[in-house]
Amino acid sequence: MKFSIGGSLKLAFRPWVEGLENVPAEGPAILASNHLSFSDSFFLPAVLDRKVTFIAKAEYFTTPGVKGRLTAAFFKGVGQLPVDRSGARGAGEAAIKAGIEVIEGGGLFGIYPEGTRSPDGRLYRGKPGGLARVALATGAPVIPVAMIDTEKIQPPGKVLPKLMRPGIKIGKPLDFSRYQGMDGDRFILRSVTDEVMYEIMKLSGQEYVDIYATAAKRQLAEAEKAAKEAVKAEIAAREESGA
Repeated sequence: MKFSIGGSLKLAFRPWVEGLENVPAEGPAILASNHLSFSDSFFLPAVLDRKVTFIAKAEYFTTPGVKGRLTAAFFKGVGQLPVDRSGARGAGEAAIKAGIEVIEGGGLFGIYPEGTRSPDGRLYRGKPGGLARVALATGAPVIPVAMIDTEKIQPPGKVLPKLMRPGIKIGKPLDFSRYQGMDGDRFILRSVTDEVMYEIMKLSGQEYVDIYATAAKRQLAEAEKAAKEAVKAEIAAREESGA
């Protein structure tokens, strides 16, 4: 998969990379990245010599039929790990457990602290549950990563990507071993997460918004719904006055 998918991506899109030397040649580490596009999980592993394991919803691996088996094989091949996301709390615990297992196996664990893709290209507040808990439970270094322009290549809802060069900036590892074993302290979790997000912001140059991306998506959806209702009401009013 790294040869076929990764090689094809590098040949077609020619991503530029800064800071490759910050990823250790061996041993565990957490790659904490901003999240602009579905393709982020493919471009980052494509430029690294090592395998990066991300988590993905279990449905990608359990869908029946030929298409389901092909989808499962693809996601396994590109390093995605199935996690049952049927319950909010259960999903979070499953993701943390999966991350710890990858780290304890000496691997690279990729995670998006925002929890979901940015709805507008800005950087949103990191969720403290996953990233910080895995880091503090394992003592693994956290390497901040900034994906650049991937949202322009494949905006949400678009199937066919646009051929242009994305960028990847990899920062210096952050050591949180001083907090190891304190993963039950919510203030420590918040502090660790905010420090990582600050480093991602410096790398990416994104505007930072101090709310969760999920909340921003709800606000955008509500605003869009209100706008549609306003248009409908205006049309109805015009039809009534015309009648």
